[in-house]
Amino acid sequence: MAATMNSEKSKVLVVGGTGYLGKRLVRASLAHGHETFVLHRPEIGVDIEKVQMLLEFKRMGAKLVTASLEDHRSLVEAVRLVDVVICAISGVHIRSHHILLQLKLVDAIKEAGNIKRFYPSEFGTDPARMKDAMEPGRVTFHDKMAVRRAIEEAHIPHTYISANCFAGYFLGGLCQPGYILPSRESVTILGEGDQKAIYVDEDDIAIYIIRTIDDPRALDKTVYIRPPENILSQREVVQIWEKLIGKELFKSSIPARDFLASMKEKEYAEQVGLVHYYHVCYEGCLTSFEIGEDGHGDEVEACQLYPDVNYTTVEQYMKRYV
Repeated sequence: MAATMNSEKSKVLVVGGTGYLGKRLVRASLAHGHETFVLHRPEIGVDIEKVQMLLEFKRMGAKLVTASLEDHRSLVEAVRLVDVVICAISGVHIRSHHILLQLKLVDAIKEAGNIKRFYPSEFGTDPARMKDAMEPGRVTFHDKMAVRRAIEEAHIPHTYISANCFAGYFLGGLCQPGYILPSRESVTILGEGDQKAIYVDEDDIAIYIIRTIDDPRALDKTVYIRPPENILSQREVVQIWEKLIGKELFKSSIPARDFLASMKEKEYAEQVGLVHYYHVCYEGCLTSFEIGEDGHGDEVEACQLYPDVNYTTVEQYMKRYV
């Protein structure tokens, strides 16, 4: 039976709206007819690119709200303007890691008392399934779980999003850490290159998230985004690229032990990211379980909820690089 949707669309506040995923969430929210608010810090200073992006959002119909995670009162006032809060602040150590700052947002939502749905900044691997992650990469999952505990202790309605691998980061570099453009000559295969991962176009991620906002089927659930055609191994990704360019790449490989040994020479922030690559590409952590198994009744899959979304396949995505 189809879920009953609210006839009136929720008002949405995006925190981190000028970021990598945040800007896509703002556009998707507007495109789906939600009254959309974008929080921006008063100390934006001379960051002209962010200012121009905010002005473009305003031109598109978004409302700009000045508030700061460091100013509790301004944050409460911003939250009271809307029904739904989506936080897209960075959790990537090589850029900036602000996950625990969301505890301030949780406090504001708790005080405001009006929010029907909160989306904390997650969007990658489900932290609840990464309890055995290696150091130092486990810090990301530990911090995200700390935010989840605060949300649930405050009895805040929520939806958690596990969007797996952002296509730009993984497909652009043929699943090689540190690369974002595909080589036409060679590729390093991680291990046997046969572990399956899941790649999702960032614009599609935003669309799926916005679709869940007024959907009761996603309330207090973890929503996984698993486009069936995009569940592929690194070797399969490389084969798609070779087909597109009409050329076979020279392939070398790096065993797990050598990959782990090489990490020790890196800076802390890079080590965190490499641990995530290890769990995805060497262990297949994204596809090692079935959604809803072992009593996980609080899990649903976005492509099943919204089969009408025409998601971008890996081959379609990679054509931009040809």
